[in-house]
Amino acid sequence: MIKGFRSFILRGNVVDLAIGIVIGAAFGAVVAALVSDFITPLIAAIGGKPDFGALYFTVNGSKFAYGHFLNVLITFLVIALAVYFLVVVPVNRLMARYKPSAEEPTPTKDCPHCLSSIPEAATRCAFCTAELGDPVLGSPVPVD
Repeated sequence: MIKGFRSFILRGNVVDLAIGIVIGAAFGAVVAALVSDFITPLIAAIGGKPDFGALYFTVNGSKFAYGHFLNVLITFLVIALAVYFLVVVPVNRLMARYKPSAEEPTPTKDCPHCLSSIPEAATRCAFCTAELGDPVLGSPVPVD
């Protein structure tokens, strides 16, 4: 049982997922610090309040800290923008560069013998092997 658990934990996908979660959490903490320490004070200074995170209102003695909510909302938006511009856009460009170009389909005609769809330039049907004739002259091609 321990051997199976060890092989599960050491699989590449599980380790990659764990690394991604740790890096994502660290990135989220950095962005949260950026928003709370630089962006929201800048917005609050423009708005005339000294500390954006300290904004709140009270109703019947209950404190509603909407400034903290705005900090978290701005943090989310900054993370979403960073992920979009640093991950999604480059990956989409990379995928578009290596995506096979759509080729025009080969023009086809129907075999008069078996009614299968075959290329227009064919002189023999691939399905029933009937001779179809020269596409230029319209007469059967002689068989050697």
